[in-house]
Amino acid sequence: MQIIKDTVVSLHYEMYDGENQLVDKTEEPISYLHGGYDNIIPKLEEALHGKAVGDKLDVPMEPDEAFGEYDPTLVRMESADAFPEEVQVGMMFESDDAETGETILFRVTDIADGKVVVDGNHPLAGKRVMFKCEVTEVRAATAEEVSHGHAHGPHGHHHH
Repeated sequence: MQIIKDTVVSLHYEMYDGENQLVDKTEEPISYLHGGYDNIIPKLEEALHGKAVGDKLDVPMEPDEAFGEYDPTLVRMESADAFPEEVQVGMMFESDDAETGETILFRVTDIADGKVVVDGNHPLAGKRVMFKCEVTEVRAATAEEVSHGHAHGPHGHHHH
């Protein structure tokens, strides 16, 4: 079966940064609903369209096709008083953007002199990445999956 709109696709992937360092990989296959539901990076979804089980792909992506350009306005310095005592570099905190109301995930990048530096950019923002993936399963989506806009089952998510 080919990957077309409203199929559930399972795949293994490895993601490499611009220096060819492995930055992420699947332990178990991930599954997503194919067909423009924003469940996967659009360029990767485009590359997978029409493929089938066993197909392997290398998909290079520029920053704007992957995790966006680096935005210096998302780096902020806050008073350490605003954080739990056990705050450490690498911890993640959610905050609402005052302008858009969207929730942004901030990563602590530095702590010094009673100040905490947080960065709301994705760790790979501004970087080229390479996705290497292999299709492990393709099946027709159920009507419920299509109406919910995502895959259900062991490797998709179901949290209603």
